[in-house]
Amino acid sequence: MKPAGLPRDWQADVVVLANRTPAEPLTIETPPPPPPGPTLAVRARRWLDLNRQRLIDTVIGAGAVLVALIGWHLLSANHVDLYVRFENVPSPGQVLDATSRQFSSGAFLVHVLASCRRIFIGFALAALVAIPTGLVMGRYRLARAIVFPLAEIFRPIPAIAWVPISIMLWPTSEESILFITFIGSFFPILVNTLHGVDAIDPVLVRAARCLGAGEITIFREVYLQSALPQIFTGLTVGMGVAWISLIAAEMISGQYGIGYFTWQAYSLVDYPNIVLGMISIGALGLFSSGLIRFLGKLLMPWRAGR
Repeated sequence: MKPAGLPRDWQADVVVLANRTPAEPLTIETPPPPPPGPTLAVRARRWLDLNRQRLIDTVIGAGAVLVALIGWHLLSANHVDLYVRFENVPSPGQVLDATSRQFSSGAFLVHVLASCRRIFIGFALAALVAIPTGLVMGRYRLARAIVFPLAEIFRPIPAIAWVPISIMLWPTSEESILFITFIGSFFPILVNTLHGVDAIDPVLVRAARCLGAGEITIFREVYLQSALPQIFTGLTVGMGVAWISLIAAEMISGQYGIGYFTWQAYSLVDYPNIVLGMISIGALGLFSSGLIRFLGKLLMPWRAGR
């Protein structure tokens, strides 16, 4: 009878222990240690192999920026006048001194934060409205027949032309600026989303229906997923137009912001601060567009190598 608590093969274990001589040591087999992982040098070499082309592109881009800075310094320092005049253009050193003064006082940071807040609110609202509208227009013919003519009428109107009517529509200048930023980024996102839906293969929709997918599932898994590349193209273009619209609105009706700062520097004939405002606009636009591209890579990992 098998004693309680012993494993199923207890008889074999008892036989082995009984036949073992007292001098024979009891050995327990242990698994071999795992092989050592790659060294730091091997990991670094693998990382370089995977990111070689990206590093080359970064070096080329940094070199292009350096060449542009050197050319700017030479043209402004020598006051070159070859039809395009550089007598009053500040040098990079003067702009750097102006940057140091502005950041030490803290006033310029207030303008930067105000513009960033306006961009975030106006662009986010435009994306939240334009993407679903574009998807619905691409899916339903009636919605497209209603919205598309109105969109094509308002789309060619530049954002700067909306400033007078925007001041009359909204009670405060802050809301007017947000509206102009919204308008500037809305139409590129809408049009690219609509084109992304139009490019979807109808076979995918029919296949989803045959597999039992409902309308919401088709919207989420077919229309939205297939149109994502075009949507992010529209988001990137819309971000650039949003900055253009914002700066124009701040120059005309703003009381703070980078556009207001740049226009005020022009009114005071402060050339270094004018260039500082322009460079800040370009840097912030580059950062925000890069953030959108990074988000696109996270949501579309199958296009990460492009």
